[in-house]
Amino acid sequence: MYCWPGLRNSSARASFSFKIQTYMGQQSPNTRVKPAALMPGDTVGIVAPASPIQRNLLDAGCLALFRMGYKPFFLDSIFEQDLYFAGSTQRRARELEEMFRRPEVKAIICARGGYGCNYLLDELDLDVVRENPKIFVGYSDATTLLTWFADAAKLVTFHGPMITRDFDDAADLLHVASWKSSLEGRSHWEIAAVPGSGIEPIVTGEAEGTLYGGCLSMLAASLGTPYAIKTDETILFIEDIGAKPFQVDRMLMQLKLAGKFSGVRGIIFGEMLNCVQQHDQGYKLQEVVKRIVGDLGVPVAYGLRSGHVSKQNVTLPIGVRAKLHVSDSVRLSILEAAATAMTPQAAAKS
Repeated sequence: MYCWPGLRNSSARASFSFKIQTYMGQQSPNTRVKPAALMPGDTVGIVAPASPIQRNLLDAGCLALFRMGYKPFFLDSIFEQDLYFAGSTQRRARELEEMFRRPEVKAIICARGGYGCNYLLDELDLDVVRENPKIFVGYSDATTLLTWFADAAKLVTFHGPMITRDFDDAADLLHVASWKSSLEGRSHWEIAAVPGSGIEPIVTGEAEGTLYGGCLSMLAASLGTPYAIKTDETILFIEDIGAKPFQVDRMLMQLKLAGKFSGVRGIIFGEMLNCVQQHDQGYKLQEVVKRIVGDLGVPVAYGLRSGHVSKQNVTLPIGVRAKLHVSDSVRLSILEAAATAMTPQAAAKS
């Protein structure tokens, strides 16, 4: 086991691409389990549930966490490698269970994605997660765990930045405002499109539902398994990286034909980074998206940077009530706190 030594009190980068607004309103009841809020000084456990990691990138991410006031912690086994995995299935499962069991660990963040979280579905003891609910953050391949924990353990999870990719101050990959709003338990806040945010309307409308989703490749891969995604009454977030438009089309059609869009309340796509056939292809991915989901009768927006992004990775709480407003502008409103016991000090800062 290893607690990363370093600086603690330096300020984190604080420039934002989106407008974050905090407001009051009536909170909707939610039967999901909400983890305890993460505050400066808390210990953050780092796990590698999928592909292997590089030590220098982990160190850089740990330094950034220290500068934000957290205490990074990881097990020595995190550096193991088995083919294209961060060690055996058993190592990765036991690491994750250990982080959920340890009382001093207040949040668990994935070091990276890649491939391999699906191997953990039959290996993990889900009762450990149920009995020790904690903040769990990741994206990409970790979508498999985010949605499974949300569906099977009823735990609010977080689609957001990972240690070896997004916690580099110089790269401007961390969206601090949504990180704090999500993990510190602030209620009633929203992400609104502003110039430069990249968010745009596809189909106008307004809807309320449970925020849910993640990487499109993982969402589609769940179909036909006992761990298939549950999308009824959701505001469905969909993102991916490097998929060509026809591949995005195929996966969206797979979800559509499987009935996974029939009960959604609204859809918001991510940045869809590098999802092009070729740069002079003569059409936009937005046209592909509209062709498939434009007839659902629900609001659809495009361009919210969460997951695979070029900058400012937004943290989205999976499993909370949210409202999507799409007109000439786009707003995603989070209608309840995603974590519990926000302290008076944090409330004073909001």
